[in-house]
Amino acid sequence: MSVLVNLIVMLGMLVVVPAGLRLIDAAELALIRRTWLLFALPGAVALWLPRSTAAAVLAAVYALGTVALALQAPRRLARTRSLAPAEIAVLTALVTPSVAGLALVAERLGHELFGFSLPILALTVPHFHFAGFAAALIAGLVCRAAAGPTGHFAALSVPLGTLLVLAGYFVDDWAELVGALVLTAGMWAVALLTWRDVRTGGKDGFTRTLLAVSAAVLVATMLLALSWAVGEATGIPHPTLTWMAATHGLGNALGFALCSVLAWQRLKETTA
Repeated sequence: MSVLVNLIVMLGMLVVVPAGLRLIDAAELALIRRTWLLFALPGAVALWLPRSTAAAVLAAVYALGTVALALQAPRRLARTRSLAPAEIAVLTALVTPSVAGLALVAERLGHELFGFSLPILALTVPHFHFAGFAAALIAGLVCRAAAGPTGHFAALSVPLGTLLVLAGYFVDDWAELVGALVLTAGMWAVALLTWRDVRTGGKDGFTRTLLAVSAAVLVATMLLALSWAVGEATGIPHPTLTWMAATHGLGNALGFALCSVLAWQRLKETTA
């Protein structure tokens, strides 16, 4: 794993996921919120160790935390009995870190899980923290704040796009391109609603700025993701994985995910 990717993953583990969990109103998440760092800190340490059994054991601690989080999804579904678009997005957010956790254990062990190369497994970890957890969570929050067909589209297409991208890993680059198209459309819908509806409801300039940055960054980063997927499927020149990590990955982590969870936390505090 590169230093940059490690730092991005740590941001997801230690900041974005716990901050995002505080945005989900659910009594069943109280314990996992309180104990999340007990799982995340060993996972963060594992990132910096050489691939080994010790690194994999520490990664497995984090994976257990992500599985515990994923198990909250059926509990929530049983309680709410709702498959409304916003709820589907939140359920997706609860489940997707477990994909990252599994990939992290395999990568730290040096095992090419399901035949995927170690670099692909390494990039799967940040992808399912940000394009998985953060994107789905914010899509669900936006859907609730901006009711209507565009919000419903965002809340459904982000989980669907994430699932299709994951399925594309097992099929081919064209299937992954379909997932990228759906995910991009959903994220652009999130950006539109954030800019047009959510941002204007911000109570202070800093919150509105955070929302504006998150919306603007999404337009650029998802265009990069789309160009990479098109290039992989067609063979036309496209950004390298290193370039994608430094642009798409870093932009999504800082510009979208971090700005979004901070802004939504501020919005939540003003309406509490």
